[in-house]
Amino acid sequence: GSAQEIQFWGIKWQDGRHQIPTDVINKITAMSPPTNKKETQAFLGVVGFWRMHIPNYCLIVSPLYHVTWKKNDFKWGPEQQEAFEQIKREIVHAVALGPVRTGPDVKNVLYTAAGENGPTWSLWQKAPGET
Repeated sequence: GSAQEIQFWGIKWQDGRHQIPTDVINKITAMSPPTNKKETQAFLGVVGFWRMHIPNYCLIVSPLYHVTWKKNDFKWGPEQQEAFEQIKREIVHAVALGPVRTGPDVKNVLYTAAGENGPTWSLWQKAPGET
């Protein structure tokens, strides 16, 4: 029969949806906190590749971006540590992405937030039967 799951260019495809492969999740969750700007940029590059799977990604990682700015000295504080730990938790529970569905049974949800860096939004579709 046909394959139910494939991995192509590092992305796991299953039932027409793509998700973060388990080995990638394990590597990200095993990462230690960065100790300088370059390590922080590298970490943001890795998790940023999967940002579409994580609601409110920009809000979560905002404290990490602050320590990478040229005008700022690298200072890893409690806010950065919490953001680092939270984004790793979010990677573990990341949502699978699939094609846009239409029809009367489809529920669209618009998430909005206003923060120090301005407004953010994301549009999500609930899975059939999900409330």
